[in-house]
Amino acid sequence: MSCVRYMLAVWVCVISLFHQSKCTSNYVTCSSVLKLQHVRTGHRLHSHEVNYGSGSGQQSVTGTSHADDVNSYWTIKGLHGEKCTRGDPVKCGNVIRLQHLQTRKYLHSHYFQSPLSHNQEVSAFGGEDGGDSGDNWRVVCDYEYWNRDSSVRLQHVDTGMYLHSTGHQYGRPIAGQKEISGYKYATDDNLWKAMEGVYLKADAKAV
Repeated sequence: MSCVRYMLAVWVCVISLFHQSKCTSNYVTCSSVLKLQHVRTGHRLHSHEVNYGSGSGQQSVTGTSHADDVNSYWTIKGLHGEKCTRGDPVKCGNVIRLQHLQTRKYLHSHYFQSPLSHNQEVSAFGGEDGGDSGDNWRVVCDYEYWNRDSSVRLQHVDTGMYLHSTGHQYGRPIAGQKEISGYKYATDDNLWKAMEGVYLKADAKAV
């Protein structure tokens, strides 16, 4: 009888560990590289070496409908001045930075007007050794961790604005791309979802 109980206990542990591993592999984690999709429009958060012609003049951030564009990859980093342990799941409420993979600049916002909607401008700023607190974004979600299957909001820490898209569309030289801005209210237009990418577990292996 004791042997049967022992075997049952072992199977319970195995199932529990499998379930835990399966669940944790579905989280967005530190140092992972991913694309963010705007839920309502389906566009990916995007940047490129094209600067705004107004406002701050910094590198522009847009939304693109091209799902396979390499300029839509972002790396999850810790908040400015702090490190985020590689592979650790990002908790709801954590403050992070998003570093553009191609240009190494950080997703940023500040008190400039966006070009089309006249909301708050969102840009890409700084670099590997640069940046400031304007690069910090709080992950707003309803669970303990940022789950890849769930929608989240990203709230700019310094100004309180949400990462947002209204669908306003640019002309040349980035014709067809959508304006990304900061907006003060939580709406369906500032919901985002993690999509394609390389996600790291705590042992730093891709999942």
